[in-house]
Amino acid sequence: MAHKNFRKEDFVKESSGQYQVEFRKGNIGEGSDLIVERKNEKEEYEILQAEIKRHDDRIFVCWSEPFDGRVLFDEFH
Repeated sequence: MAHKNFRKEDFVKESSGQYQVEFRKGNIGEGSDLIVERKNEKEEYEILQAEIKRHDDRIFVCWSEPFDGRVLFDEFH
């Protein structure tokens, strides 16, 4: 599986109080098989059941607080 890393600084706080990080659909595919992982204090990744929103050609990963992590996805050619 391919992945895209992100940092807590990449998150933007929304009016709802949640934080979200944005990806382009062209960079990670349609988003149907996305896995979101958060890096813990031991520098290991743990799977989160994060909310994923789609709008036009963008995909948003939403969470209650920013975190360092990555999105895993199937790489399409």
